[in-house]
Amino acid sequence: MPPPSLKLNSGHSIPTIGLGTWQSKPGEVAAAIKTAVAAGYRHIDCAHVYQNQKEVGEALKEILDEGKVKREELFITSKIWNTFHSEAKTHENVGIILADLQLSYVDLMLIHWPQGYAEGGELFPAGENGKMRYSDVDYLETWKALEAAHKAGKCRSIGVSNFTSKQIQRVWDAAEVKPACLQVELHPYFTQVKLREFCKEKGIVVVGYSPLGNPGSAFFRKDGDPNVLTNEVVAAIAKAHGKTPAQIVLRWFVESGLSAIPKSVTPQRILENFSVFDFKLTAEEMKSIDELNRGWRLVDPSPRDGDHPFFGFNDEF
Repeated sequence: MPPPSLKLNSGHSIPTIGLGTWQSKPGEVAAAIKTAVAAGYRHIDCAHVYQNQKEVGEALKEILDEGKVKREELFITSKIWNTFHSEAKTHENVGIILADLQLSYVDLMLIHWPQGYAEGGELFPAGENGKMRYSDVDYLETWKALEAAHKAGKCRSIGVSNFTSKQIQRVWDAAEVKPACLQVELHPYFTQVKLREFCKEKGIVVVGYSPLGNPGSAFFRKDGDPNVLTNEVVAAIAKAHGKTPAQIVLRWFVESGLSAIPKSVTPQRILENFSVFDFKLTAEEMKSIDELNRGWRLVDPSPRDGDHPFFGFNDEF
């Protein structure tokens, strides 16, 4: 039985729970994908900047060659990186991504961030002051290139990631093909209610990355940062249902009409994160998790990108 899914405005459907591959190391990500697909996952989230897509592609090829899962049953997402925002570079990045993944199309292609970096070199082209060297390419140019890739059958759906409501509206107003999806940081400590309401009005599906607050990451987390998985409210609900705190949080996503992409390379956790379809939260439990919101953002590149003209995290939502 396929996992529950959400209908995109492109006519396609995105599974509610997927496997995230951010910070999954080469040598680990292929095994994680094989474990996930065997467990029932059909949604795999990737990106050019994760630098592990070649291994993802090898794993997908093995899975598809086995014949147990068909390509049309899988939902593969990738993202255009900041150094590929010009029209020509966007098309180049689409080609690189498809070659790395060994696919003729992806199910969803996103613009990873609204801010572009200097093109033609490193993924993070730092200047002398440690700040990124920016490009002045407007993300509307990137969007037009994605529309062309969509029409060419290379991306079944297209969307954006880490965009604010104002930036989404700007794309929406200029778009011939409307954004189908927004991927943003989202978890019980950062519920993004206003942004979710904005997207719901437009029929844009919201996918949450770092849905568990990324408790094992040393990349953005600092000592003393809150951990949603040790929260007393979540723990009490988990005990009541005989589930783990992570399963409670992911079930909250499902019942909120959201998609989530928890990352793990541990087989037991991969299985646990997908075992969220055999129980339901009460209205009171949903409300108590909603009320955990602290406006706490884990992923904040403002020290690196905060003065970029297209950096939007300073907007209200």
